[in-house]
Amino acid sequence: MRIIAHGQPGDGIEASAHLDGVAKPRWHAAVTWLDEDTVWRADEVDHVQGTPIRQGASLATASTLSPAWWHTFNQSLDALAAHHTTRTATPDTQLITQDLVTTTIDQVFPGQVDTRLDILDWVPTHADLNWSNLLAPDCAIIDWEDFGLAPRGLDAATLWITSLSVPDLAERIHQERLADLANPSGRLMALFHCAKILSDTTEPHDSLYASVQAVAADLMAKQDLAPS
Repeated sequence: MRIIAHGQPGDGIEASAHLDGVAKPRWHAAVTWLDEDTVWRADEVDHVQGTPIRQGASLATASTLSPAWWHTFNQSLDALAAHHTTRTATPDTQLITQDLVTTTIDQVFPGQVDTRLDILDWVPTHADLNWSNLLAPDCAIIDWEDFGLAPRGLDAATLWITSLSVPDLAERIHQERLADLANPSGRLMALFHCAKILSDTTEPHDSLYASVQAVAADLMAKQDLAPS
């Protein structure tokens, strides 16, 4: 295993450049320039075949994912977690910290959850793993800007919770990544993502919202999430 980044680089793409065993485009170079008050950046990466699995609001392609796709997906997430980095993940452009997790969950479940994170259970993560960043028919993971250390289960939880409006797909994710989601860190990351959705008052309540409420209630019932 190789240390792939030191400190907190400004962009996760080059920090993830040396990941081995992960289905991702190879990064070659970047250029930045200043235009008046705006700093622009362009990255050169390998061209990859395939299209994003989520196109607009549709997840229709996800129902046709092949066994080979799931195999590559699982191999990639397992390989990713086995690497080392000192960069911290930035989901939703926010550095993930104990305070962020606690504050987010307490917005919806004040004082009801033991949100303490085990720093020894942090692993390298993509940190923006959604169906728009997953390609098919051959599995590839794109958009690594937020890459870095996060509590184990963040990637699996993000994909699982955002798939709840398609129950069969959500169940497939849960089973494929059960090792990440069934441990205390993974359940806490799932509740963290539930809380982000449930605290968003700008979006109307829909079928996803109701499904997230149900999953959050189940997670809240888990004994190891209760405050001590």
